Amino acid sequence: MKQRRTVFFVSDQTGVTAETMGHSLLTQFDSLEFSPVTLPFISSVDKARDAVNRINLAAQEQGARPVVFATFVDAEVRDVVRTARCLFLDFFDAFLGPLEREFAELSTHALGRAHGVTDIRAYALRINATNFALANDDGAHTHDYERADLILLGVSRSGKTPTCVYMAMQYGTFAANYPLTDEDLLDGRLPPAVAPFRARLFGLTIAPDRLQQIRQERRPDSRYASLQQCDWEVRTAERMFAKEGVPFLDTTECSIEEIAARVLERLGIPRRVRP
Repeated sequence: MKQRRTVFFVSDQTGVTAETMGHSLLTQFDSLEFSPVTLPFISSVDKARDAVNRINLAAQEQGARPVVFATFVDAEVRDVVRTARCLFLDFFDAFLGPLEREFAELSTHALGRAHGVTDIRAYALRINATNFALANDDGAHTHDYERADLILLGVSRSGKTPTCVYMAMQYGTFAANYPLTDEDLLDGRLPPAVAPFRARLFGLTIAPDRLQQIRQERRPDSRYASLQQCDWEVRTAERMFAKEGVPFLDTTECSIEEIAARVLERLGIPRRVRP
């Protein structure tokens, strides 16, 4: 049985930065299981004391001190949370000091710079790109493909939708996706809806056994979820990609973040906005 540890992501804002960086580090420890708790908007001493009480309670109940990943700009609030019975890791505290010394300039210590609406243009781009991804999901509104930065192709449940939404929200990328049906695969050529946009196409593929597991959860014991059907669809789609010169990526062992980064890099598409 794996050892379980409680992990807190604590921030004076949304906690997204603490979660993202913390999860990246925790994935390096395969032998452990983690119980994550996010405490956002801890922006006052009183709230910090409440957070300390929760962290201490977790330490008492589990018999092991929790790990706390934190992002605090306010030193006073940070110092209160640091008193908890925990391993305290603050990303701003770790990096702002060295950067201030390198640049010979004090940071602003302003709340919300990482994820607040401080850049209206970037915020609007993300919203517009996300609306585009949702409107052009799963082959809908193919007449709008002219606006797409890229179009993902793949069989059903190969990761197209979450990748498009992630790229939209993170980078402002206008990403559409088109599902390859049995009819498309039997034809062996690019579907007419996407053929005019060959330079923007990118294929996603997946191991047939993994695809079968995913589909089994959606439609148990159906032809759609059979290993034979999954294997045929994946192999036929890969042959189409190779024949039509469409670059493609096996997503079986990839996170959504990695898929998005690889697609943008392979197609040479710049990020409109940065996380």
